Amino acid sequence: MKASFEAVRKPRPGARFHLQQALAIGIQLSLPRDAAHHAVRVLRLGTGDLLTLFDGLGGEYCAEVVSIARGELVARTTAFDPIERESPVVTCLVQGISSGDRMDYTIRKAVELGITRIVPVFTERSVVRLSGDRADRRRDHWTALATAACEQCGRNRMPEIAAAQPFMAWLPETDAAAGADTRLLLSATAAARLAAMPRPDGPVMLLAGPEGGLTDTEIALAVSRGFGGVSLGPRILRTETAAVAALAAIQSLWGDF
Repeated sequence: MKASFEAVRKPRPGARFHLQQALAIGIQLSLPRDAAHHAVRVLRLGTGDLLTLFDGLGGEYCAEVVSIARGELVARTTAFDPIERESPVVTCLVQGISSGDRMDYTIRKAVELGITRIVPVFTERSVVRLSGDRADRRRDHWTALATAACEQCGRNRMPEIAAAQPFMAWLPETDAAAGADTRLLLSATAAARLAAMPRPDGPVMLLAGPEGGLTDTEIALAVSRGFGGVSLGPRILRTETAAVAALAAIQSLWGDF
């Protein structure tokens, strides 16, 4: 049986790292180089200090620093805590890809707000266009942001960051889940408000446009797939604000805020 976290000694706040390997009590492992550098140079962890590790499969492990030498930090897992911090509302954000730091901000904050899955899509008004290796590198970058956000906010399960794809290629995916989720389209001109909607029985899929929003054609196609327009109030929000504000409202109305 997995032991619980030590009752007296606790890992230092902020000393929390995701590892891409299955964890168990009593194993010894080396932190990835960047994580080890942060632990030693920024957090000033030393031999005997405690830290928290998680593998993204649920729960987290207490580990003790065994040794530090030549940039390598070796730790041994000592206890397991099955704690979960996932939102009771399963949410998928389909986000029109925005430029620069805007998309990064959306990814980080969506993870903090409990998002389950993020699907980046190229829309007609998306400024950013990616393909091949550039698309793969950008997905890796977004995944790293999501990982760092999980480390910071205490989540023990990693949200999925889907591969970026054209809006028209993504649309057919919605047919397979027809009727299984509540589909919301962020629109400044919609009359519906989140607060007036009944609590959804299943997952929520949220569609948000990039800078400039979705085109009339894209909106019509989304509506034909069951998306209903919803407004976040009389003020027009920037693309990096809109999805985050909607997710915060969803957590407040139906989640764990």
